Amino acid sequence: MGDSQKRLMLVDGMALLFRAFYATSYSGYIRKTSQGLPTNAVYGFIQYFFDALQHFRPTHVICCWDMGSSTFRTETYSAYKQNRGEPPLELLPQFDLVKEVVESMGVRNVGLAGYEADDCIGTLAACHQADAEVLVLTGDHDMLQLINERINIVIMNKGRSNYTVYDLQTLHERKRLTPSQIVDLKAFMGDTSDNYPGVKGIGEKTALKLLADYETVEGCLACLDELPKGVRTKIETNLEMLHLSRDLARIRLNVPIACELGECLWALQHEAAVSKFELLEFGGLVKLLQQAVEWYEEPFAAEREVAAADPNG
Repeated sequence: MGDSQKRLMLVDGMALLFRAFYATSYSGYIRKTSQGLPTNAVYGFIQYFFDALQHFRPTHVICCWDMGSSTFRTETYSAYKQNRGEPPLELLPQFDLVKEVVESMGVRNVGLAGYEADDCIGTLAACHQADAEVLVLTGDHDMLQLINERINIVIMNKGRSNYTVYDLQTLHERKRLTPSQIVDLKAFMGDTSDNYPGVKGIGEKTALKLLADYETVEGCLACLDELPKGVRTKIETNLEMLHLSRDLARIRLNVPIACELGECLWALQHEAAVSKFELLEFGGLVKLLQQAVEWYEEPFAAEREVAAADPNG
């Protein structure tokens, strides 16, 4: 199988899990097993996961996870993400459960304490882009900074089977930004979701104009005298936070993790997955596994055999 035929899908597991939880719990009903174990988020995760598999047909799959709330970013800036409340109680047992389900299907889980899933995704995307087309499945627009000729970002929109695939052209057409400018945008305007301020008093409109005029943070700083006095004063007053916010926004590409392409070849472990689904009383999803064989495994069997025989994955 040539490199152009290899397609690695990196799944932002936390994005899918949280999306699934809130999409299935807004009415107040939480799916549980007969033993009382909450499973609504895992159930929805599986639906999202297989929908993406059918839609994008990757040959290789890795699922990435946050491994606790303490990371190098919280050590750098203690207020980072401190505005977020605790996860709902019904979601807590599903963090480990979803990883068990993913593993039962034959998908590799990756995460490392001290780093976010974003950093693991960025590292793996950079590592494998030379050997495969890379798709990142997420709902997080911060990931757009990873885009290049070999890495596309698939943003999950509201509802199922509703995706926007961002490549370099789409990013420019929709946001008039380059991937690196995604980071600089956050440096100026901050991120209320992640709780870092950027330059106080500069919002998205001003930040976008600065990048349109000067391209980068450095370009802007080199031309401070040209800026309106109010904007210049805000930047000069918050210069340290400008640089800190940019550092917090930048996804790391050097996380000490390793996952060879050959280790993440998509090969559904049908029997193990069926067993796990039945244990969790996911009878309605068992047919998804068989459908996966019909619409995915069989048509791609020849390609998968070649990929499996390739020592480089």
